[in-house]
Amino acid sequence: MKTTTLARELEEALAEVPVLDVHTHLVGGKLGARGLHDILLYHMVVSDLYAAGCPSGARLTQYPDWPSEQEAHTRIREAIPFLPFIRNTSSFWGVRLILADLYDWHEPITEENWRRLDAIVRERADDRARQHAILDRLKIRRTGTEIARRGSGADDDRLQYALEWGFFTRCQWGEFDTALYELERCWGRTPESPSPIGGGGRPVTERTIRSLEDVHAAVAHYVNSIPYKNVLSTATHISTDIDFRTISAAEMQAALARRSQAGTAERDIYASYINEAFLTALEEHAAEIVFQFSFGAEPLPYETGSRLSQQTIAHVAAMIERHPKLRFQCFLSSRHANQSLCTLARELPNFSLAGYWWHNFFPDVIRQVIAERLDMLPVNKQIGFFSDAYCVEWTYAKSILVRKQLANVLAQKIEQGQYSRDEALAIARAVLFESPQSLLGLKAKGDASNY
Repeated sequence: MKTTTLARELEEALAEVPVLDVHTHLVGGKLGARGLHDILLYHMVVSDLYAAGCPSGARLTQYPDWPSEQEAHTRIREAIPFLPFIRNTSSFWGVRLILADLYDWHEPITEENWRRLDAIVRERADDRARQHAILDRLKIRRTGTEIARRGSGADDDRLQYALEWGFFTRCQWGEFDTALYELERCWGRTPESPSPIGGGGRPVTERTIRSLEDVHAAVAHYVNSIPYKNVLSTATHISTDIDFRTISAAEMQAALARRSQAGTAERDIYASYINEAFLTALEEHAAEIVFQFSFGAEPLPYETGSRLSQQTIAHVAAMIERHPKLRFQCFLSSRHANQSLCTLARELPNFSLAGYWWHNFFPDVIRQVIAERLDMLPVNKQIGFFSDAYCVEWTYAKSILVRKQLANVLAQKIEQGQYSRDEALAIARAVLFESPQSLLGLKAKGDASNY
């Protein structure tokens, strides 16, 4: 049987395999696109458009706020002249899949027809039965999202939650005290949405860290504020620009005194010290939570670029080894680093890999990552999918894209005699449905959720 024919057959079979989507940004009670902007101006497509010459490269207004109709319409009109230049990209393939399969829309988007399409999307924005049907069509049995996006709990039977709050180890463009600021914005408060990517103007915090005692008080508050009964994980980002090392109390105290003149050296000290204090305290709750981190996407003025050094991989390996009780899970955005991280997951019992994050979510990269992980890792050390979607329409598109790539990889392995067809489908079920349960604690719809 030709590989292409076998791949098509496997794609059909994979459509019946249950899936757990471990990482998204869906909003409970508002799972669907609120307008055409949520489909056409998803941040991956915005980057395509910006690269093509569209003037705006920033994301639209982000949750907990929503873009106004005026903002959304202005950005759509601005984008339309640049759509022909991105018709080749896989992200725009996702747009076409959404519009054709979910809205029966097969026309190019133009200045003359976009308002009609926007009205169609807006008309269905609050059709929760339709949104649930999309997830059921994909066989997605549970979805992970931020607990700050839980809303009133209307979709608790569909969602489970992660805490994304303080990002102590993420760099922001042009900042050198981000770790301190992130800790300050959480100190004394209850969990809420994280700071947006891109930095810029920072809201004034209620408290300011001035001493080592303040650092430890703020870390203790953070760890004690995590709603362990209601979240499966805490998710953050680890930046390759930071030189992670063991920092003494004296070094940290001296660096605090230099905050107003902080540079890269102080940035590294702040992030290293706070991160180690946080992981040490979090390890006391190791049975209750997974430490998830994204890796390999570094700040640019609007979004990020894919960068990851071998030195940072070594730093993270040492970090994981220092905290053997704590379970670590990585969302990787660097194609070249996948093999290195697979070797770490082979030797570090408390480390696993999940999905294809951000700059790795392109078909050719996905196929490489799937093939390497299937060759190098047991199925119970890897999770085969997450959509990172902000609405179920993009969950749909990304599910279809990954399903096609997985089918192609499995077909090649069957053709070379590595798997039988039945083994291939069993392996797919393991990484798509079983591993998210064992590694993260997601429960299939119908099982009791965290709430």
